Amino acid sequence: MVSVAPASTYTDSQVDAGALRALYQLDPNITFLNHGSFGATPRPVFEVYQAWQRQLEREPVAFVGRRQDTLLDAARGQIATWLNAGVSDISFVVNATSGLNVIARSIPLEPGDEILTTDLEYGALDLTWDYLCQKAGATYIHQPIPLPATTAEAMVDALWEGVTDRTRAIFLSHITSGTALILPVEEICARARARGILTIIDGAHVPGQLDLDLTALGADIYSGNFHKWLCTPKGTAFLYVRPEQQGWVESLTISWGWRPGHTFVTRNQKQGTRDVAGFLAVPRAIEFQREHNWPAVRERCFRMLSELRQELHERWGTTPLSPDSPAWYRQLAVITLPNDAPEDLQQRLFMKHAVEAPIMGHMDIRGIRVSVQGYTTDDDLNHLREALAIELGTGR
Repeated sequence: MVSVAPASTYTDSQVDAGALRALYQLDPNITFLNHGSFGATPRPVFEVYQAWQRQLEREPVAFVGRRQDTLLDAARGQIATWLNAGVSDISFVVNATSGLNVIARSIPLEPGDEILTTDLEYGALDLTWDYLCQKAGATYIHQPIPLPATTAEAMVDALWEGVTDRTRAIFLSHITSGTALILPVEEICARARARGILTIIDGAHVPGQLDLDLTALGADIYSGNFHKWLCTPKGTAFLYVRPEQQGWVESLTISWGWRPGHTFVTRNQKQGTRDVAGFLAVPRAIEFQREHNWPAVRERCFRMLSELRQELHERWGTTPLSPDSPAWYRQLAVITLPNDAPEDLQQRLFMKHAVEAPIMGHMDIRGIRVSVQGYTTDDDLNHLREALAIELGTGR
């Protein structure tokens, strides 16, 4: 579930980008517009992360052997409340790709089974499903999704054309990486549940960018990153599995969590010796965004990105990938480039202008993917405008 509060609810003083920028550790010489790739952690959250690391180093045996499980359970409980999910239905994983690998490697595929997906998915997960489907004699089906997007109903119908009696599961992104589109996941999950088809959702870009209510969403399985838009330390994510599906879900490592009486949580939480400080810092990241009125921050970011998106599409005469609506994008958007944009545009932006922003491709579409996070200022986007005008020609 997602929501956007009316702009009139907030004042600019509540969402000052310059004040937020001072709380992040980003290089001031770089215009950082690629939060969607790896994110950035604010100092108050990073300090809690380091404090947990110091506690671990002060007495490692006591921390790992006597405190760690209780601490992780408590952090997971706060996260479960934030996501509106059962505390026993969520486990920590290091990233969404790892969480979804747990599922892909656990699902008991048989020859002839089909996993249905879109042609908009993240490449690493396509590789995962391709490999495991081939190994099991199953088929990974890439259903074409027409772009530009028009309506949620049209997108659901386009995906559903790929459903057959052999469809074992539907796998898709909540927010796509290459096109930065919010897909109508709730509608797809409802239709799949009525048909008895398992739903597996890649929510890598969602926590912290959209309000996420896992119970209302209705997905059977969902994995999302905290270290992107929630701004936690790297290597922090979650895997959610509905209770009725947990029995067949294993883990990437078999360790002490597999002792008699093991559960979905123990199998995936007890993974041998590792640094869990990032996981324990997630509640502080949730608190940080509450302290700074993050709904207002996200609304300001959307308005800034919407203005930039409309301006550049008009300047270049290119077609947007979706309507200009928070139903389709929020703080991350791909702005379609003109056909003659240089192939090395991403490198030029960084090397010549110190602008960090990726160039993405889908079929014959190329676009610049712009992330607008709470610390992004008008000056940042103006610098991008100037750099693009230089590299693409001032007439555009």
